[in-house]
Amino acid sequence: MWDIVGQEKAVNFLQKSLLRGSLAHAYLLVGPPHVGKMALAVNIAMAVNCESPEPPCGKCASCLRIAAGKQADIQIIELGKIAESAEGESKTKISVEQVDQILHAVNLAPFEGKYRVFIIDGVEYMSIAAANRLLKTIEEPVQNVIFVLLTANESLVPVTIVSRCQKIELLPVAAEVIEQALISRHQVEPEKAKLLARIANGCFGWAVTAMRDETLVQQRIEWLDAWRDTFGADYDRRFVFAAKMVEKYSQNRNTVQQKLDLLLSWWHDLLLAKVGCEKDIRNVDFQNELKTTAAGYSLGQIRAFIGRIQSAKEQLGLNINPQLVMEVLMLNMPEHNV
Repeated sequence: MWDIVGQEKAVNFLQKSLLRGSLAHAYLLVGPPHVGKMALAVNIAMAVNCESPEPPCGKCASCLRIAAGKQADIQIIELGKIAESAEGESKTKISVEQVDQILHAVNLAPFEGKYRVFIIDGVEYMSIAAANRLLKTIEEPVQNVIFVLLTANESLVPVTIVSRCQKIELLPVAAEVIEQALISRHQVEPEKAKLLARIANGCFGWAVTAMRDETLVQQRIEWLDAWRDTFGADYDRRFVFAAKMVEKYSQNRNTVQQKLDLLLSWWHDLLLAKVGCEKDIRNVDFQNELKTTAAGYSLGQIRAFIGRIQSAKEQLGLNINPQLVMEVLMLNMPEHNV
């Protein structure tokens, strides 16, 4: 049984490939962080090595060893830390040395099971030299060897590698599906499950992590508090906040993008509250405040500022001056009409 939440299309495709004996020698799993790419990759490894007539059973010796990370034929290559960049941001890469580990093992017969499976997480961060080494390997398929490459950003993966893989896209999972899975699989209280499912943004893995680590939800509240303080603030206070965001951006760009994602979710919820669709609000723990706040903005104001946030995110991605981007965002924040 495939132990995957909300990715029926991907699972059905793989099941049919197993039944037809038409497995690809390399797969590229594409989807946002924590959407379930690694879980699906491990399930693929279990399925091709399963001892049951209906793979993956999740119960045979092979499935259990793979699930526990103890099967010698399954190798997972992950990002390795390297020195901070000139901008002060910690970077990551998959090195030539890590890929060389694969090259050494590719031509060896499976030691325990039927297939050797190499899972590479974050393939978009592969160095050019490492990507070239990997390309040579997957260009010449080896019997009983499967590569499963994971990426959150397909556009950063070399086209030559993408073209040699069977791409499987993992889409965000419906909040209702995540909510029910949290309750049935992890015995999460219904109210907490509803909150985690809404703020997980379609990523079941994030919801499970937040279930185990409450600091993630607390951090979100702190970030929301900081944003909400700017809504009614004067320009001086807004520019001070913008300066802090720029300073944080020089240290960790991903964190700033996550904060902007949270701001976007808040204003999207204001839009939903404004048009009477409260049932679809993500930040359900602030539902009453969102409804009250939405009354003080026109629909046009809300929609325009949503566009401004999206534009700011895109501009930061294009390396436009972050101070200019943040100050313009602060200047365009609409005034609330009490």
